[in-house]
Amino acid sequence: MALWRAGWRVLYEESAVAWTEVPSSIRQLWRQRYRWCYGTLQAMWKHRGAVLSTGPAGRFGRRGLTYLALFQVALPLLAPVIDVYALYGVLFRDPWESAAVWFAFLGVQIVCSGYALRLDGEPVRALWSMPFQIVVYRQLMYLVVIQSLVALLLGSRLRWQRMKRSGTAAEQIGGPVPYRSVPMR
Repeated sequence: MALWRAGWRVLYEESAVAWTEVPSSIRQLWRQRYRWCYGTLQAMWKHRGAVLSTGPAGRFGRRGLTYLALFQVALPLLAPVIDVYALYGVLFRDPWESAAVWFAFLGVQIVCSGYALRLDGEPVRALWSMPFQIVVYRQLMYLVVIQSLVALLLGSRLRWQRMKRSGTAAEQIGGPVPYRSVPMR
């Protein structure tokens, strides 16, 4: 964000590869996602002035920060409303109408995810599992975003949390990951 605001050209590198180790427990996943969400909110707040800037900084502010606000904050906060409405509707209103709204919301998520997979050249067959994510992962992310926002609004400081590493990522790629520096400009 700081590079873009400073006028550097930040490009997508299609051949770039990154490995990450997946947390091995729900608690570790929670801590990782909380750290990521809180950090995203901090970065958005730090660079909020870019929205009113001109040039590359302004484009970043109006496009990048709007994207983050929509997909990293607003939609995760809106999604529980959809779920609660669907549950309420099934129990007390027209269950077919409620199911239609819920499946429409799920459909929008699947279409966006499918588009992202296509852009990255990834197989879209992974989308079959998306409805199952609702049971655990989406609920976890609701709570993580809420916890992050509350902590940020209360001025809480986030302690650095280290994830326990199992080393399985290096095993899967055949040893240590080589590091290569690439010039930015």
